[in-house]
Amino acid sequence: MAISKTLNVNGKRVAVAIDDPEMPLLYALRDNLELHGPRFGCGLGQCGACTVHIDGKAVRSCVAALSSVTENNKIVTLEGLGGADSVHPVQQAFIAEQAAQCGYCINGMIMEAAAFLAANRKPSEADIKRALAENLCRCGTHARIVRAVRRAAEMGQAR
Repeated sequence: MAISKTLNVNGKRVAVAIDDPEMPLLYALRDNLELHGPRFGCGLGQCGACTVHIDGKAVRSCVAALSSVTENNKIVTLEGLGGADSVHPVQQAFIAEQAAQCGYCINGMIMEAAAFLAANRKPSEADIKRALAENLCRCGTHARIVRAVRRAAEMGQAR
């Protein structure tokens, strides 16, 4: 029997019908709300493709059960970070540095970088590499990604 759960996603209150409160947040975002920024990668919280922000912190949504979030938690996906009308500075920097190749990891890289830069406005290159170390990219655009995060930091990415 499905139950309704209210979430605060990208600044809007939304209801999702779920059968299992332990269902991963990722599934509710993608399947119920049709938000496709967060990607299914490993399903184990190890690759970062599914990263979203919950109350400003980067969280792996594939291992965050729906029961762990309430309607008071602010969930932000890539779609809520910025869009065509208001591109987030981290997104601008990734575009400027042409940091995406296949694009699969980019959601996680951007979401992790945005949360990291909100807390660390003047990171060193070593800080950036450490912050992104748990996000996997198999295309090999690491150098561009690091340059993009450095560019975003220099732009003063926090708003």
